[in-house]
Amino acid sequence: QVQLVESGGGLVQAGGSLRLSCAASGGTFTTDVMGWYRQAPGKQRELVAVISKWSGSTNYADSVKGRFTISRDNAKNTVYLQMNSLKSEDTAVYYCNLHVGLGWGPSSDDYWGQGTRVTVSS
Repeated sequence: QVQLVESGGGLVQAGGSLRLSCAASGGTFTTDVMGWYRQAPGKQRELVAVISKWSGSTNYADSVKGRFTISRDNAKNTVYLQMNSLKSEDTAVYYCNLHVGLGWGPSSDDYWGQGTRVTVSS
């Protein structure tokens, strides 16, 4: 049974930084892409950043390019999201994603974490 355990959310002032972590366990050996999505109140869930286990390639939402950095430790099955220069519009629940299948995802077979809240005060 795949489990994704997130940590690192919280309250931060605009311009500040946070680092999110997501540790995956159970049956993740054949999967490639892990990453982060977010959902703000009243909005749909959207891509933040994803990374390939095998190639290290990344894909970012335009809104976070240059401010957020995704990385992963394959030995620990853990993905990280370093968020710098945070803005009020980054306020959302951030969900860890383990993509099942080809491409960047997401797909209906994916696994999701429980979500961690990030609140940026202006």
